[in-house]
Amino acid sequence: MAATGLSLRHSVSSFPPSTFASSSFSASKIGAKRRTCGGGDRKNPRGAAAARCCTAVAEKDRTVTLKNGNDSVEICRILNGMWQTSGGWGRIDRNDAVEAMLKHADAGLTTFDMADHYGPAEDLFGIFINRVRRERPPEYLESVRGLTKWVPPPVKMTSSFVRQNIDVSRKRMDVASLDMLQFHWWDYSNLGYLDALKHLTDLKEEGKIKTVALTNFDTERLHIILENGIPVVSNQVQHSIVDMRPQQKMAELCLQFGVKLITSLSLSLLMFVCLHHISANSFLFVSNRLYIISCH
Repeated sequence: MAATGLSLRHSVSSFPPSTFASSSFSASKIGAKRRTCGGGDRKNPRGAAAARCCTAVAEKDRTVTLKNGNDSVEICRILNGMWQTSGGWGRIDRNDAVEAMLKHADAGLTTFDMADHYGPAEDLFGIFINRVRRERPPEYLESVRGLTKWVPPPVKMTSSFVRQNIDVSRKRMDVASLDMLQFHWWDYSNLGYLDALKHLTDLKEEGKIKTVALTNFDTERLHIILENGIPVVSNQVQHSIVDMRPQQKMAELCLQFGVKLITSLSLSLLMFVCLHHISANSFLFVSNRLYIISCH
C-alpha cells in the first residue's frame, strides 16, 4: 500500500508557553475533522479509547506567530510533517499524498513542514499549492504555510552556493518566497554555518525567504548565532518525556531572545508509551533519528 507521507504535530510541553509553537506525532492514518486536530473515539487494540489530539480549539489558539525583529510568520500550532516521504515507509503515491494534504488543510491544518532531503516532499508541496491556487478561495491560500529545511554538507558557504540551493527549494515548492527556511549544520568545528546564515539573511532581505530559522542546533551555537545578529525565529529540536534537554539552558536562552522552539517526538513517543504500556526508561537510549517531525 502506498503511503501518504504525512504526520501531525501537536504542541505539548512543560516549557513556559511563550517558548513554544508546536510539536508532532505520527498520524498518517488518523483523519482530522474539520476545525479540530484529531479523529473520533476509535478504540485501540487494547480496548482503551484512543486519545484525541485536541478538541474544538478556539480560532485564536490555532495559530502562533514566530517573530524576531521585523521578521514574522504565523503558523498552525499543529503541523503536517512530511518526513515520511524521505523513504523507508513504502512507495509514495503522489496523487494520494496531495489529496491527503488537501484534506488536512481543509480541516484547518494548513502548515506543512518538510526538507530538501525528505524525498519528494518539496515537490509534493508545489503540486499541492497549485491545487490550492486553482481550487480554493484566495483567503484559503493566505493561510497555507510551507516550512522547509536546508541541510547542506559542511563545505565553503559562498553567496552563490547558498543562493543556488535556496532557488532549488523555491522552484520545487513553486513559491516566490519561502515562508521559513530552517538551517542545519553538521560540523560545529567548521564556522561556515555563520557564513551560510548571513547569506540566508541576505536572501531574506531580497524577499526570497520570509523567515530564517534553525534545526537541531545546540544551545552554545544558538547563542553564538543570536549574538552575531542573525534574526532566527525558531530552532527545531527533539523534546519528549524521555529527552527534556531543551528545558534546561536552551529554554532559558530562547526566552531571553524571543526565539520559539519547534520540537519533535513530544506527543508521538508519549502516545506510544501510553498505548503500549511501556516504561519510558526503555527509550532512554533511542537514536535521535527516531523523531518524526514536529514544531513547538
